[in-house]
This record gives sequence, structure tokens and C-alpha cells, in this order.
Amino acid sequence: MEISRWVVCGLIGFLTGLIACFIDIAVEELAGIKYRVPIAAGSGIPQIKCYLNGVKIPRVVRLKTLVVKVFGVICSVVGGLAVGKEGPMIHSGAVVAAGVSQGRSTSLKRDFKIFEYFRRDTEKRDFVSAGAAAGVSAAFGAPVGGVLFSLEEGASFWNQMLTWRIFFASMISTFTLNFFLSIYNNKPGDLSNPGLINFGRFESDSGAYNLYEIPLFIAMGAFGGLLGALFNKLNYWLTIFRIRYVHRPCLQVMEAMLVAAVTAAVSFTMIYFSNDCQPLGPEHKKEWRVQLHGNSLFNTPERSVRSLFHTQAGTYNPLTLGLFTITYFFLACWTYGLAVSAGVFIPALLIGAAWGRLFGILLASITPNGSIWADPGKYALIGAAAQLGGIVRMTLSLTVIMVEATGNVTYGLPIMLVLMTAKIVGDYFVEVMSAPVTCLNRIEKVGTIVDVLSNTSTNHNGFPVVMQGADSDEPSKLCGLILRSQLIVLLKHKVFVELARSRLTQRKLQLKDFRDAYPRFPPSRASTCPRTRGSA
Repeated sequence: MEISRWVVCGLIGFLTGLIACFIDIAVEELAGIKYRVPIAAGSGIPQIKCYLNGVKIPRVVRLKTLVVKVFGVICSVVGGLAVGKEGPMIHSGAVVAAGVSQGRSTSLKRDFKIFEYFRRDTEKRDFVSAGAAAGVSAAFGAPVGGVLFSLEEGASFWNQMLTWRIFFASMISTFTLNFFLSIYNNKPGDLSNPGLINFGRFESDSGAYNLYEIPLFIAMGAFGGLLGALFNKLNYWLTIFRIRYVHRPCLQVMEAMLVAAVTAAVSFTMIYFSNDCQPLGPEHKKEWRVQLHGNSLFNTPERSVRSLFHTQAGTYNPLTLGLFTITYFFLACWTYGLAVSAGVFIPALLIGAAWGRLFGILLASITPNGSIWADPGKYALIGAAAQLGGIVRMTLSLTVIMVEATGNVTYGLPIMLVLMTAKIVGDYFVEVMSAPVTCLNRIEKVGTIVDVLSNTSTNHNGFPVVMQGADSDEPSKLCGLILRSQLIVLLKHKVFVELARSRLTQRKLQLKDFRDAYPRFPPSRASTCPRTRGSA
């Protein structure tokens, strides 16, 4: 079985890398066509996090979901929406892992009769963790960051061997992407494209920072946390509005068309009224220096981020940067949550890189000796990390991802401090859980369990099991968690306390009983559950 686990992880990494390569090539080719004519032409990470932590989301790892996700993100990015392709890439890796590890496909209605031992929740979630890590690795060229992403944000249970298998899947994923992109770029064997997103290398001699800049970086982290909290709050209100009023498919399509039209109109309007484009010089009579508005419209978002990181000082107009930051912030907030495949990482990095570079420019202009702040690119990097950390609230894995993506460990400390600050400030404004919590006692009436499972308002996948205190004023103690699927199987097999106490011969419930029902458990409607006066 151990050899089979390694084989599955290798297949996960290879197939995820191929999908990443296909997405990247398709985006580049279609974007090139779009920009040459030119014509006017949801990430999945939250769902995968929920799945890995025990929340059942219907069809989240189906083959149909993968197909729609891949082609959807290609169209979203090429269409010029304020989205990224890293979230769908992580989701795609998770779907590949779920399909390969089970050896069958419900969408294709085929059972290949392989890997049957892995058809249970614990095994499947381990492989989905590997798929998510492979997706991170393919997106950012960060295999270590991918492993830490699964550790920090995904799997609930961990062990050393799982770490090695997930790292193996991540390395295979980034190597596969690297290899096939080298062929696509007519440089076979030149493995210089480890991920879909390339921030460019921050060289130590030109991109170093000083000790007295660390407080400034921390302040930028706090500002990123505030902006991230605002982004999440606005997006939450927008999501509630969509649930209430934009729930029909036709309305969702109309909203996506409206956002695309507004995004294109705003971008072209900003370019039209901007005076930032200037000729490079007499030796380049037909070439122009395209400023931020044009650069964002006629480039993919990750290229815009790379430009903000590495272009020389004096390239961008402060007014342009400020206007772009505000505009893109609200466009990204509006776009994230549409019924399209979209990631939030790159829009967040682009917003942060814009206001971070603006901060560096203003700092240089108001200080007597502006030359000490000569490199605005490092402030763009810190701003990008602060904004992304304020929105997604990741620390350890995001630090390593940023370090791996920039290729310079020198910025590891300030990025870590910035992300921690952004998370602390952002978490201060966010409530994580709602009350009251639906709980079950250690010994509960069957009727109560049936009512809880049948109640649409408590349509949760897991329920806390508590033990009541001896005194009514004493708080209950948490004993553990039981899944909806486990409750249904227990009810189906009538595993009741009364039957256990009586000496009636009864077959003991086995793990196979849960595995046979997985993943299509019986429905939890009251008519299908036994209604008795016993206790479970």
C-alpha cells in the first residue's frame, strides 16, 4: 500500500503540472491574440480548505468541476477581469488528487478497479492535501510553500511520511510544468519556468533593506491588514446580496457580463485620460513607455506585478498609482465571488504592489535625503505581501511562497513580520464563528438526531459531541466531533443503546460498512431514517 501511495502522489504531481502548463500556454496564446486585435473580450481555495477540514461540499472534486474550472479561468484571465489563475490551479490539483486516488469517476461513470483501499475519507483527504500542495507548487514555483500550505490551511492530521509524499507530489508538479514550458518556449531542457507566476528575482545588491526600515514595513503590514479587513467585509456584504438577489443562473451570467463591461470601460477610460505614456527617446521613435494603466490592460496581472517590483525609479506617476490602487481594489472586490473561475492572490498582490510602490515614491519625495529610499520595488514587494496577508490571513506558508517566488531569502524576515502584523490586525475585525452551535449529547435520542439531520437550517457536515455538566450552570465539555455521514450509517444499521444492552445477537458495525457507503451516503430525510424511541 505504501508503494501505491507514492505512485498516486507522483501521478497527482504529473497531472497537476500538465494542467498548469495547459492553462499557462492557453492564457498566453489567447492573451496575445486579444492584445494584437485588440477586442473586448471563484477561486476554489475556500472550498478545498473546507473539504480538507471536514465540511462536505457537493461536487467540489468532480471531473466536471475540473473541466469548467480550467476553461473558466482561461477565459476570465484573458477577458481582462481582475482575477488570478492561482486559486483555480490549487482547486484543479485537488480534483486531480481526488479522482486519481479513488480509481473511478462518477462523472464518467467508470470504475477502473484500482486503488480501492483508498476509498475512505482519511486516505482521500491526504491525497487531496497533496493535490492542493501540487497546485500551489505549480502556481508559484514553490514546492516547499505548497507543503506548508497544506499543513497550515488544509489537512487536520499530519505525519512525517505524509510530508514526504506531499513534497514529492509538489516537486513532480513543478518539474512537469517546467519541462513542458521549456519545450513550448523552444528551449527544451532549460528549466527556468518553475511556476505560472514569476515575480522575477530580487538581487541582493540592489534590493537589500536597512534595519531602520523594519518599523516602516510593520506599519505597512498593519495598513495591509486594515485594507484586507475592508476587502473581506465588502466582499461578505456582496456575497449576502448575491445569495438573496443574484441566485438564478441567468442573473449570475448577466452580473459577470456587467463586471467585464465595467472593467473594460474603466480601464480604457483611465488610459484615455492619462498623460503618463511618453516616448523613450529619439532612438526609439515608434516605441512608448506604457505606464500602469496600459500595462495592466495589455498585460496579464502577474506581469504587471513583476513590473511594479522591478522597473526603475521614476517610471510611475504617483497620481496614476493612487488612482489605479483605488479603482482596482473595488474592481477586484466586486469580481471575486462572481460565477466565474477566479483567484484572489494575484489581484491582492497587484493592489498591494501598487500602493506599496506609491508609499516608496512618497517616502523618497518627502525626506531630505531621498536617495536612501531609492528602490521603490522593495516597498512594492512588502505592500504586496501586506495586502495579500490582510485578505487571506496566511503566515508561515505565504512567507515561504513569497520567498521562493522572489528567489531571495533576504526578505524572509520582513515578509514574515509583515504577514504576522497583517493577520493580527485583520483578525481583529473579523468574527470567525456564529452562534448558537448545534451540538449533540454523548447519548442522544434517535428522534432528536433525525430532526437535526433533516433540518435544512442545520445542514452541517459535522456536529460537536458534548457532555453536560453535573450542574445546570456548569458549561458542557467537548468530547469530539461526529460527521453527518457517520450518523446516517449508524441510524441505517440501528446501532442503538437499547439493542446493545439487550443480549440480542447483532453483527458488529465495521469500517467496511462506512467504506461501502462512501461517498454516496443515504439521504438524511426523516422518511429514510428509522423513527424510534430509542437512543443512539
